[in-house]
Amino acid sequence: MPKKQEGKKLNKKRTGKKMKSAKFYIITILMFASQAILAQIEFKTSVSRTSLGLNQRFRIEFSVDKQGADNFKPPSFADFKVAGGPSSSVSQSWINGKASYSQTYIYILEPKNEGEFIIEPATIEYDNEIVKSNTVKLTVSKSIEISKDPNNPEYIAQQNIHLVAEVSNLNPYVGEGIYVVYKLYVSQNISVNDWRVSESPQYNGFWNQDIEVTDINVQNGKYNGEDYRFLVLKRAVLIPQRAGELIVEPMKMDFSVGIPTGRGDFFGNMITRNISYATESAIRNVRVKALPEVGKPIDFSGAVGEFEFSVLADKNVLKANDAAQIKVEVKGSGNLKLFEIPKIITPVELEAYTPEHKEDVTTSLSGLRGSISDTYTVVPQFKGKYKIPEATFSFFNPKDKKYHTILAKAVFVEVTDGKELVSTGNDSAGTLKKNVVSNGNNFRFIALETTLKPAIKKDFLFSTEFYLLLLLPFLAIPIGILIGKKRAKRAGDIFGNKIRNANRLARKYLSEAKKQLGKKEAFYIALEKALHNFLKAKLQIETSEISKEKISELLQEKGVDNSTIKQFITVLNDCDFARYTPTTDVMMKNEYDKTVKILTEIDKQL
Repeated sequence: MPKKQEGKKLNKKRTGKKMKSAKFYIITILMFASQAILAQIEFKTSVSRTSLGLNQRFRIEFSVDKQGADNFKPPSFADFKVAGGPSSSVSQSWINGKASYSQTYIYILEPKNEGEFIIEPATIEYDNEIVKSNTVKLTVSKSIEISKDPNNPEYIAQQNIHLVAEVSNLNPYVGEGIYVVYKLYVSQNISVNDWRVSESPQYNGFWNQDIEVTDINVQNGKYNGEDYRFLVLKRAVLIPQRAGELIVEPMKMDFSVGIPTGRGDFFGNMITRNISYATESAIRNVRVKALPEVGKPIDFSGAVGEFEFSVLADKNVLKANDAAQIKVEVKGSGNLKLFEIPKIITPVELEAYTPEHKEDVTTSLSGLRGSISDTYTVVPQFKGKYKIPEATFSFFNPKDKKYHTILAKAVFVEVTDGKELVSTGNDSAGTLKKNVVSNGNNFRFIALETTLKPAIKKDFLFSTEFYLLLLLPFLAIPIGILIGKKRAKRAGDIFGNKIRNANRLARKYLSEAKKQLGKKEAFYIALEKALHNFLKAKLQIETSEISKEKISELLQEKGVDNSTIKQFITVLNDCDFARYTPTTDVMMKNEYDKTVKILTEIDKQL
């Protein structure tokens, strides 16, 4: 074979080998590239709308297309209210040999303010790396009117759901009790699957107390002349504290609403579409009238309502050093917790103790009803008949728009056995005036002669004092070791130290409460801390984290009697309510004395 032909064959072989090698490299590169493309993860943020009104909501979704991604963390929604979510959905399919996967995290948001906002990326972890989604820009304009489109679910919900605040009296007097009832009206055409209160109403300028709604029952009624179903969601008693225009702010709620689509399923049942919807009650303006100045009694202390007043003694005849109880009581209906009971004046010959204050008041839609009283314990020291002067109580009745004053008759206490009270003339203190008699011993001259003797000098060395001081260091060493061991043991007693620390804090806060008399907020905070630290020391638990019912149960188990427990819980309740109600220095002093008495009694029983 000629050399030229052999050369051509060799070139062809070499060229074929090169092409095969190139193909191999290309295929390898494509395989790696395809694997790199397949390994990429897509994590994106999308919203249902980028421009909306302040009263509108939008849906935001965070979607990831790879299985195995976890530790999802949403961005901050500080400029928005979360009206729904988080919820998640997973979608997985296999079409023509190609697999697809998607997991979505969903929120329903509502803007708080107008303006332009940027929602920062969410993060998720995949293959030990943190992956971020894209940012989203939103524009929020003023509230817009929902279009009156009968096919718009929001418009349908707006027309068929109404949250109403019904106020019993929009023009009361200061101190006159009124009530507010929140009702949810729902038409027969739609269904409410779930609801929650997103913002409770505020009652600035009112003393208020909620009335528990125990049974939420569906009732039938009328709204704007049409048939509706309604629920009573909340009730509260309000007592205005100042004159002028006060506002009952709205209650805001979120709902999951089933809107009929107009289509039926195979069985003829109506198909509904669930949407998230929010609404609120209207603002109610209450114009409060000031109490009239004409005819206002001097002793008027703010009582508004219909009341009875009495001053009674449990004993009118007793012996010296026996105790009698004088009860000053106001009962009826009105602002019972918001005024002072008149004080009685006792003669100096009767030793009177700080009165015990009691309240037996129930709250209903008709207001506060019951009684409040101060019970004085008096102990006479001398034989005789004593008069406790008349007492008056004044109140304003909003029904007849007049002031009324009740005079309680004087109470007489007769002491039949005891020491005679010696008195001359009009000396009510029972002391006798005596003339000063002068005699020779009234004044003495300074003595000029003395009987002083020189001091005897005594050596300290080798004296008894010398040896005592010499031995003192040797005695101090074992005493110091014993004290050190005792301190170390006490320091290691963690449980005991907690109890001792709680005891110390209880005494500290009780002392602090006494110092803060006259400063309402600081006084009741210190008093409440004293109560809880006392219980922490006695019951060995954090009582600030448990209910009052549980506290009562634990004290009963420790052997404390029911009346003492009831008084203790009353003091705890007073600390809660008194910060938000008018309080006088006298009431705070009474509260402090009652607390000391109750703590002493519980400590004695334990």
